[in-house]
Amino acid sequence: MSATDGFDELIHPSTRLTLVATLAAADWAEFAFLKEHLNLSDSALSKQLSTLEGAGYLITERATTGRRRTVRVSLTEAGRQAFDGHIAALQAIVGGSDPRSPEPGSHTPTS
Repeated sequence: MSATDGFDELIHPSTRLTLVATLAAADWAEFAFLKEHLNLSDSALSKQLSTLEGAGYLITERATTGRRRTVRVSLTEAGRQAFDGHIAALQAIVGGSDPRSPEPGSHTPTS
């Protein structure tokens, strides 16, 4: 098993990674909160949500209360598993790259 087995190219871009990490910390998050937290326009956030929803990583719920329309978002179980796997892959990559402790038999650069 390699360090990148759980690496997920769909989640990896920084905006999506921040979005999924935010959703992983809550059951649901409102569109307005995500928009402000990620500093995205409506259209940019909608595009990211659509991409992740298309992959089955999240669900959106739309509700209307009186004149107010709200959208809230939640990770699916598949989304949580993909995020957990991606974080584990990143930790394995980072954990194996400590320049202060070269692997046995490796060569260190000289000046």
